[in-house]
Amino acid sequence: MRGRFMWCLALFAPMAMASSPGLDPALAKRIDGDVQTVLQRTGTPGATLAIYRDGVAIYLHAYGLSDRERKTPATVSTHYEIGSITKQFTAAAILQLQEAGKLDINATLATYLPDAPHAKEVTLKQLLSHTSGMPEYLDGPDVEAWAVKPATFDQIMARIKGKPLDFSPGSRWSYSNSGYAMLGRVIEVTSHESYEHYVKTHLLTTAGMTHTTTVADESRVPGMAKGYRHTDGKLEPAPTIHDTVGWAAGNLVSTVDELERWNVALGSGKIVRPADYALMTTPMPGSTDYGLGLFIDTLDEQPRIGHTGGSFGFTTSNQYFPKQGIQVIAFTNVGDNPEPGQMLVTAAFEALYPDIAAAARKPADGENAATTSVVRQAFEQLQKGSKDPSMFGDKLKAKLAAGLAERMAKQLSVFGEPSSFIFKGQRHDHDDVWNDYRIEFGPGNSLPFGVRLDAGGKVVGISIG
Repeated sequence: MRGRFMWCLALFAPMAMASSPGLDPALAKRIDGDVQTVLQRTGTPGATLAIYRDGVAIYLHAYGLSDRERKTPATVSTHYEIGSITKQFTAAAILQLQEAGKLDINATLATYLPDAPHAKEVTLKQLLSHTSGMPEYLDGPDVEAWAVKPATFDQIMARIKGKPLDFSPGSRWSYSNSGYAMLGRVIEVTSHESYEHYVKTHLLTTAGMTHTTTVADESRVPGMAKGYRHTDGKLEPAPTIHDTVGWAAGNLVSTVDELERWNVALGSGKIVRPADYALMTTPMPGSTDYGLGLFIDTLDEQPRIGHTGGSFGFTTSNQYFPKQGIQVIAFTNVGDNPEPGQMLVTAAFEALYPDIAAAARKPADGENAATTSVVRQAFEQLQKGSKDPSMFGDKLKAKLAAGLAERMAKQLSVFGEPSSFIFKGQRHDHDDVWNDYRIEFGPGNSLPFGVRLDAGGKVVGISIG
């Protein structure tokens, strides 16, 4: 871990631009320190972080470099790919068209796209809420080579044609970019406009977003950040997903201030009617934390509404905390997982509300020290690829040997060394008893981790997230 993060210190330029009107200087300093820690630990070249109260910026800072090769500092007006944050724009467009009487979100996809895969089986609402079971067009070993080249809608559909639905529509939730590509085409068919023209005319212009564009325009955007990613521990420029591939699922490019214009317009009834915004922010059947184009979940047990975005070279997060009346937006130019964009939002929120953060980290009663010791060892083994599987039960051991160990190591090693394990209690699933923990890795970065033990103390079940 130390080897990975020590070299990151050399990546950072001095802060490019900063302001924190209305914030106590000590609080602003704490936020800045936590952000710097996140960026250094994740090897993120550049970032812009903004905090708004009632549409007014109370903290607006840029960090590091938007382009390492040119040594260009990031600024508060730097443009970033916002990835899947685009989905709330697509969802809003669909709801606008319903308001205009041009479509019905409860109708089947076949009503508008009769030749699309599974068109008679799924509704527009299920596509909007990721409860359709539609297979993913951005899956497969060839996805990176394919995704950087132009693609038509028919070519996108060809990647999922013939594949079964992942589950019965409406019964479960699973994130699907395919559904949003389909919705983009529905917008075109029902509005008789291209998706890009519709978004610009009916959404961006209405919200006053004069500097938001798409991936297709990146080379012409002043102040466009360059995307990066880590490969085998080395930071390198990332490829760019083609505009026609990301499309209605994630092709917008924006700044933090422009995105806040959108947040204000969407929440105030300027884009869709208040009843439809309420629909966007209400979990749909089959899901517990996703509405229409927006997640509705919690951070430290506080309500949160928003979305993250990720592409090959960027991670972003746009989150509203209704109880506190605070909007936090973080853009970064690195495409790694765990996502630095989301980590920055968490770090900023917890710096603003330390009492809430402390309460969320309070251990539950009934912790067993021996069990916690086993959990620590199990997590360490999983991060290392389970080099010593003797602590695992036979069935789990077999799964680890069959490839699970390699996948878990890839997923967990990037978190680095844990700073603490916090016992959060036990839960019962029929006859099974799970011991739940919150593993901390530094500011803005934690991981829910559950372990099930057998009577002999061996680990027979693992849950993450």
